[in-house]
Amino acid sequence: MDDQNACHSESKSALSVNSGIEQPVSVDPKAAQRFIGKRKTILSPSEYIDGILTGNRTILSRAITLIESHRHEHAEIGQEIISGCLPHSGKAIRIGITGVPGVGKSSFIEVLGGRLTQEGKKLAVLAIDPSSERSKGSILGDKTRMETLSSDPHAFIRPSPAAGSLGGVARKTRETMILCEAAGFDVIFIETVGVGQSETAVHSMVDFFLLLMLAGAGDELQGIKRGIMEMADTIAITKADGDNVRASELACMEYRSALRLFPPAESGWSPQVISVSARENRGVETLLEIVTDFFNQSRANGFLEKQRKEQSRHWMYTTIQEQLLDGFYRDPQLTHLIREIEKKVMEGQMSSFQGATRLIGEYRKKQEHGH
Repeated sequence: MDDQNACHSESKSALSVNSGIEQPVSVDPKAAQRFIGKRKTILSPSEYIDGILTGNRTILSRAITLIESHRHEHAEIGQEIISGCLPHSGKAIRIGITGVPGVGKSSFIEVLGGRLTQEGKKLAVLAIDPSSERSKGSILGDKTRMETLSSDPHAFIRPSPAAGSLGGVARKTRETMILCEAAGFDVIFIETVGVGQSETAVHSMVDFFLLLMLAGAGDELQGIKRGIMEMADTIAITKADGDNVRASELACMEYRSALRLFPPAESGWSPQVISVSARENRGVETLLEIVTDFFNQSRANGFLEKQRKEQSRHWMYTTIQEQLLDGFYRDPQLTHLIREIEKKVMEGQMSSFQGATRLIGEYRKKQEHGH
């Protein structure tokens, strides 16, 4: 209480300093010095690249933060870093992991990741959470949910940006993956929340797509889109322990029957269905054997190389679309016109097609005059 009274006393005389009396500072000098010492300065692109290639986790984290930044000057440096790291990437195994909330992704990833790091593998876990655009809140909290893995010196966990469109978050995740591969990570997990568009984005940047499902009351096939199942290289029924063992076995049978109706995959791979339990550490070895078989087959028949080339092309065109849209909506001279035409469209004074044509026409005129 005495300290609090002293603080209140000081605050009353904050605007008047008596002659000859040195006023106490409001911040602990030692704490302030520690804070100043931790202030981040932007390094040169070559310093970031050198740090990443030597496996410096601090430099890697700072480079990823730079890539996630919306500031134009940061984006330019970020692209230089990516260009410098790109020749050193591509050697990792890229695995996408998805499933509805509550399926037990975190628990399973922690067990599977721990098994890989025990073998001496370096693992990076990246996350895509498009729901952050709606909630604007904290995303997955992976480091809280994966306590053991987050403290593993061979593991690196990075959640997605706190807000942004699905396309933007996915692109930044792909760029982060390139940096992690250049930093020497052997396996990359890309985790996504829910079942929807984010799965398509994840599928376009990974080699192997793992779908986690829960055993239910026989209506599992109704709770998931056919397109998601067609993308899956393996379906794993989680929480297959205790009273759920029988239900998990039945779910596996149903999924195997359903997968037989799908056309053959371009990779030549036959999707597998297994049951797993993070609690009993069961099914992990089987899954690792499946992943190994998949990579041996896809490398041998040339599918892996072909798929990665197609993915690179896809992301080039995706980036073009994003940058064109970004340039359009960020144009200060169009901002007022966009609102004006938007109002006319909503009030029925102009059709949606007419409004779009007018705005694109104005944007093109500006681009031509600018050059």
